[in-house]
Formats: sequence, structure tokens, C-alpha cells
Amino acid sequence: MRATQPADLDRLFEQLLNAADLEGLVALYEPNASLTLMRVHEVTGTSAIREALRGLLASRPRITIASVRVVAQTMDLALVSAEWRVTASGPDGKPSNTSGSSIEIARRQADGRWLFAIDKPFGVSVG
Repeated sequence: MRATQPADLDRLFEQLLNAADLEGLVALYEPNASLTLMRVHEVTGTSAIREALRGLLASRPRITIASVRVVAQTMDLALVSAEWRVTASGPDGKPSNTSGSSIEIARRQADGRWLFAIDKPFGVSVG
């Protein structure tokens, strides 16, 4: 599976997370990409992203992407945002629900596919 358009990344992320495909998820990121989970825990690079996503998958999440939009694009860079909802098992085993609006920077690679360069699932707080 390849992201041939910037918005494809979030749709692929949904499919791969719901399939618990760790390596497929990691393949959506550039080697030096950054991922911010839990609003403040930022990791950089493939190895750190793999470990962060492994931790996420341990909660057996199910994600629904409600909408994806390309906010801006210029040449090989795109700013993408997605509305999402996740149901997972909390530390106590009870279901937990989380939702948010992501912001991501995607970059077109030399082979034409798009990868995440920056992924902030909870967006940014202003003010």
C-alpha cells in the first residue's frame, strides 16, 4: 500500500492501525520523522516511532477517520488534517474513547509516494 496523495496517509493509517500492522504503520513515516503521542510525548526516527506505535497497539485500538483534508500543498510538501476517534482498552481493561483533530506534514518522496515527516495526532493548542 502506497500513499499516492497526501490524504492517503491518514486513510492508510486507519487501515493499518485497525489491522494491528506495526511494520505497515512504521512504513508510513520518513526515517527521521517525528510523532507526538499523548499530546506531549514526541519521538523522532523510525526506531522510536516503532516503539511508540507498539505501545499504542498494546491497547488494541480501533480508529475511525471521519474526514481528511489537505489544508495546503506546495510542490513536495503538504499540510494535512484529519478528524479521528479511537476506542481502546484502558490500563484497567475498560474501554476508553479519545478523539482529536490531527495536523501532519507530508512529503513526497523521490519515488512519488507520500510519507509523514511530522505527525501530531492531537494537533496543537493555541493560547
